[in-house]
This record gives sequence, structure tokens and C-alpha cells, in this order.
Amino acid sequence: MNEPRLPLLPILAAMLGLAMFSVMDGVMKAASLAVGAYAAMCWRGLAGTVIMAPIWLMRGQGWPTLAVLKVHALRGVVASVMAVLFFYGIVRLPLAEGIALSFIAPLIALYLAALLLGEKVRPAAIGGSVLALIGVAVIAGGKFNGPADGEAVKGLVATLVSAVLYAWNIVLQRQQALVAKPEEVAFFQTLVQFLFLGLGAWWFAPLPDQTVWWLLIVSAGLSAASLMALSWAYGRAEAQVLVPLEYTAFIWAAIVGWLAFAEPVTMPMLIGVALIVAGCLYATRGAKSSQERTIAIENQ
Repeated sequence: MNEPRLPLLPILAAMLGLAMFSVMDGVMKAASLAVGAYAAMCWRGLAGTVIMAPIWLMRGQGWPTLAVLKVHALRGVVASVMAVLFFYGIVRLPLAEGIALSFIAPLIALYLAALLLGEKVRPAAIGGSVLALIGVAVIAGGKFNGPADGEAVKGLVATLVSAVLYAWNIVLQRQQALVAKPEEVAFFQTLVQFLFLGLGAWWFAPLPDQTVWWLLIVSAGLSAASLMALSWAYGRAEAQVLVPLEYTAFIWAAIVGWLAFAEPVTMPMLIGVALIVAGCLYATRGAKSSQERTIAIENQ
């Protein structure tokens, strides 16, 4: 019996989206260094909303139903908190290191599925988790082999908490892609982000200067394009096919960190990444998603 062919176009779209996200992370690190992670995310949400509103309106998709709006709102809030914590972390850590630590998200997603959906945690998932945790320990050990750096510790903790939320975001991303088109996903993601973080703007988000605004506009454009590419991909391929591609983000993050911030790629970082990736691949091998295989998405 022939093996099913992998969906080439969704894979390429996902890889392009992840590459744009990694470049966007570098731009946002620069903005976060200037005004703080919270302010950078808040005002990027405004810039993204302005960019995406006319695109969404031109598509003539109409206002989503209440059920779909709830999905948009939930993912927007989760993604906003996740992103603020992530950018808070990478201001205090090398960009590639922050991306590497976020790779534990697929493993956390397995345990979230067990907690929220009652799925059984397989022995492979437990073994993979142990391997990935060793990888995290290697990265942390390489970072703190001297006197403890309080800011780096804060960055490490924030990045790991962000990874937990990113795992939830992965599940919501697939759910959202099944009920909305890419332009709608990108528009409501940025709108919810701005409205949610705007609640604290008076205290935590001072208006940026012109230079930072340009960084935020470029970041918003990259984020919107990436969201649409990933949404298009996740609407046409199963999550189990696309999630492993997340690991290509490390390559782009290492390049951006080296070029923009002169951040070296250390041996402990490479060893830790290898262990985390190996653990995730081992834990998720053979995972079934028969329910997803019954869903066909057309003309999205």
C-alpha cells in the first residue's frame, strides 16, 4: 500500500511563515529593547490592525459568527500574553536561545491534550519529555555556568512560561484555521491583541518615537504575512505534519541574532536544541489524529 504523499504547498507555506516569524522576532527584540515588551506588543497590535483591516474588508468575508468570534478572542488573548512573555525573555536572552527553549511546546501540547481532551499520555511522550528537559537543562547550564545573572533567570522563566502558552496556541491555531480564512485570522489576531493589551496601555505602553514606530510597522507586516501563511497551511494539512517544521525557526533565529545583535551560537545551545528536538520527535512519533483526517478543507 502506497504511503500518502506529504502536502508540499502547505509545508512550503508553513516554512515561509516560520521564517518570517523569526525575522519578525528580531525586529521585535529591537523594539522591545527600546520601549519594553508590553508597549511593543500593544502598539504593534494597533499597526497590524490598521494594515489588515482593509485587506480583510476587501475580501468581503462578513462579520464572523459568535462561535468563531470566541475562537478569535481566546487565541488573541493567549497569543498576546505568550508574545509579551516571549519578547520579555529574548530581551534578556539570545534570540536563538529563546526560540530553542520554545521548542518544548509540542511536548506540552501532548499533556494539554491529556488534561483538556482526556487523551492518554503514551510512554513515548514521557521518554521524550525527559530527553527534552535534559536539553533545557543543558541550555540553562551553559547560560549559568558562572555567577547567576538575575535578568537572564527572569528571561529563562518568562520564555518557558511562554512555551506553555505556545503549546495551547498551537491547538487554537489549528481550530481557528478550520473556521476562518487567513485574512480574518490575521485581522482578529491583531485587533484582539491591541484591545486586550490596550487595557494597560496608560500605565505600561508609552507612545514610541518615530524610529520604533517603523520597527513596529515592519514587525506587524511580517507578523500578518506569517499568520496568513501559517493559517493557510494549517487549513490544508494536519498539525502533526506541520508542527515538526517549527524547528526550522532556530536556523533563522540564529542567523538574525548573529547579524543583528552579534549573538554567538554556543555548543551548549546546539546540544540542548538537538536533545529538545530529538525528545519532541520521539514523543510525537506515531501519534494519530484520525479525527483530523476526516476533515477536508476546501476553498479557504
